[in-house]
Amino acid sequence: MISLILSESSLEIVPFELQDHPSIIFHARKLGKHSSEILLDNSWHFAAMKGIKNELKRGRPDLVHFSILEATTIPLYLKNKIKIYVHTLDDKVIYFGQNVHVPKSYHRFEGVIEKLYKEKKITANNETLLELKEKTFSELLDEINPSKVIGFSTRGKPSSYEKIATEISNNDCIIVGGFQKGHFSDFVENKITDLYSIGDESLEGHVVVARLLYECEKTIFM
Repeated sequence: MISLILSESSLEIVPFELQDHPSIIFHARKLGKHSSEILLDNSWHFAAMKGIKNELKRGRPDLVHFSILEATTIPLYLKNKIKIYVHTLDDKVIYFGQNVHVPKSYHRFEGVIEKLYKEKKITANNETLLELKEKTFSELLDEINPSKVIGFSTRGKPSSYEKIATEISNNDCIIVGGFQKGHFSDFVENKITDLYSIGDESLEGHVVVARLLYECEKTIFM
């Protein structure tokens, strides 16, 4: 089974040091929640986020939502040919069960993820749909134990989706950044065995996920 990790994803609950900022308190009250229960979102919390560590890689849970939708609504996932993980910038990992139907509405997705952060696990009919664990990127890779770790960055070796897909085997792991701007941290990049670049432009993660997994489907199901 192929593994897909959205790495260093821009998905987190508002951190403690920002919970008392007026913009976050105001937004949380509109939602009827405490500021410690909502997702950090640059669309609402821009003023609070100015100058925080890794500012450009944080506060975009919508981009993570796009990538997850691309990965969980295709035959490769529905036929249980791929395992999906979301690794966050603050070293948490979301595990996806089989045939999880992720809400297409962002607001419903936001509610599901906030519930997951609170309860750590979401189940239905005695099956685990989503589970949240404290885990580093390195620990997750050790658990998966892939043959190759394939990543995408403008720093990588030029190639094409078609060519890369033909080189992916069942025990390989695909790494796509789950953040808006920037590059993988040195720690994550050093774990990647095959780093590729698809063109000179920096594409959003969900575009890379959609195009690569489509090519993988053609290779696996042909």
